[in-house]
Amino acid sequence: MLDVLNDEYYMRLALDMAAKASGQTDINPVVGCVVVKDGRIVGIGAHLKRGEGHAEVHALNMAGDAAEGATVYVTLEPCSHHGKTPPCCDRIIDSKASRVVVATTDPNPVVAGRGVKRLLEHGIDVEVGLLKAESFQMNEKFNKFITSSFPFVTLKTASTLDGKIATETGHSKWVTGAVAREQTHMLRHQHGGIMVGIGTVIADDPQLTTRAVVPAINPARVIVDSKLRLPLTARVVTDHSARTIVLTTSRADQTKRNQLIEAGIEIISCGDGEEVDLLYAMSELGKQEIGSILLEGGGKLNGAMLEAGLIDKVILFFAPKIIGGDLAPQNFAFKGRTLMDHAIQLKGIKVEMAGDDICVTGYPIYTSS
Repeated sequence: MLDVLNDEYYMRLALDMAAKASGQTDINPVVGCVVVKDGRIVGIGAHLKRGEGHAEVHALNMAGDAAEGATVYVTLEPCSHHGKTPPCCDRIIDSKASRVVVATTDPNPVVAGRGVKRLLEHGIDVEVGLLKAESFQMNEKFNKFITSSFPFVTLKTASTLDGKIATETGHSKWVTGAVAREQTHMLRHQHGGIMVGIGTVIADDPQLTTRAVVPAINPARVIVDSKLRLPLTARVVTDHSARTIVLTTSRADQTKRNQLIEAGIEIISCGDGEEVDLLYAMSELGKQEIGSILLEGGGKLNGAMLEAGLIDKVILFFAPKIIGGDLAPQNFAFKGRTLMDHAIQLKGIKVEMAGDDICVTGYPIYTSS
């Protein structure tokens, strides 16, 4: 048996390979695998695309006959069921590997410990929990979607130090610098959908695609538009390089609805009120197999999503600028809390520099106010 330090070395290599595939696996988790025999790496692999070979399959194919008696390091419990691909457990058993080190069990109820049990039943030594926290966080989007059928929502906003996302005149190019903008495009690549309000579309006519990133996968564009004000000339309508979904209400104009559908836009009615029912909208997007959303809304949409408790993670870029202005739009606009004790706090705080900008990442803690 290898010592703990060697086990950690190989597991970190597997985690690094998994991380490199972030954004490529659709609603599937990112997984890395390393096969080691007699102190030598004989196979490596990562899950690269939904419906194709999992990490273990790629790694074991590379290892070939050398997999017999080897140790398999994998960042997520090998699957034991027939999905779009055969069970990875069977592939490991057939390879005659002698030991499997698993970072964390699979939260998917279809797997959930069954993979580990199956390997043990076939006489394979299995150890679970090495670098569990790192593996679990890497798949935070998958973990939520597979257990709730709701997308994991990451809010990204860029503002000045005084919380303004534009000047009083609406000028916003650019709040942050090039490094922060490049990171935003990578975030788009890593999410299944990008969500904005109609106000953002009308003001900026954004394309909402992934650029300046290689490889680049465009997320579905999700527009919150209760009254169907979306112009037929908007780039999210005329540009067909990505799917566009409009969330509206049953009260929206039927003629405009038909025009947008004719233009190739998908329409989802979310409630009968004046505003889009955001909870219902998240449920419907989950049914569309959009497992994660990058929210790049204005202050009103950001605030509404936050008040509804629908934001799982926030990434806040702060530019070293102060612009003031009573009417300048802010990154969060909602009724707010009356007591400081009721403020929405963040846990798991991480602070980094993105060029000259400050990036604060955290997870909202929702309590009753």
